[in-house]
Amino acid sequence: MITLDIFADPVCPWCLIGKARLDRALEARPEHGIVLAWHPFQLNPTMPPEGMGRDAYLAAKFGRETLAKRQLPVLEAAAESGITLNLAAIDWMPNTVNALRLLHWAGVEGCQTRVMSALMRAFWHEGRNIGDLEVLTEIGANSGLDRALIARLLASDADRDTVLAHDAHARERGVRAMPTFILGEQHVIEGAQSPEFWLSVIDELADLARARAAEAGPDTEAADPAWQAQG
Repeated sequence: MITLDIFADPVCPWCLIGKARLDRALEARPEHGIVLAWHPFQLNPTMPPEGMGRDAYLAAKFGRETLAKRQLPVLEAAAESGITLNLAAIDWMPNTVNALRLLHWAGVEGCQTRVMSALMRAFWHEGRNIGDLEVLTEIGANSGLDRALIARLLASDADRDTVLAHDAHARERGVRAMPTFILGEQHVIEGAQSPEFWLSVIDELADLARARAAEAGPDTEAADPAWQAQG
């Protein structure tokens, strides 16, 4: 087994696309042996606590004159990845600290990927405000977490400082792209890579595992995989 650490925010479109592409590769190689670990990384660390209207957010970030042009690559990549974005339903851009707190607690219970999938689905497909505590409580409960416990935790400041500290630590380590993947605590892979890229990673890892198993002794070292340079 090897850990794939992922730094992502559920409201980041490239994180959504990157996850979909990774999921496709993992589904094609069910014996992949990769364990996903999601880490908090805010797309908008200066977002007001209450969030803001999405139209105002996009206009401030990209400018109304260039907005359509700036969104086109995202729409094309989403379509190519088989993702339908319900942009018309999204009218609010949330602060995602509470969503990332929920993801943090999901890690304790072993259901992080389920929660991240639900957060992305709620925002990108259903247009729900995933900064709203009731919405987050429902997502947590539907993902297998204790509803009453999650409601109490969200109503408090529990682990807020922890989540913010993890976000800050990632930035101090040089994480900038969204999403960013770190494979086996060594190899950094940035951006929404293609399913073919991930299939090559999985296959290289399987080849390395077979080679090492065939060698006598635990100290045998194999060559770095060819995909490392692409990261």
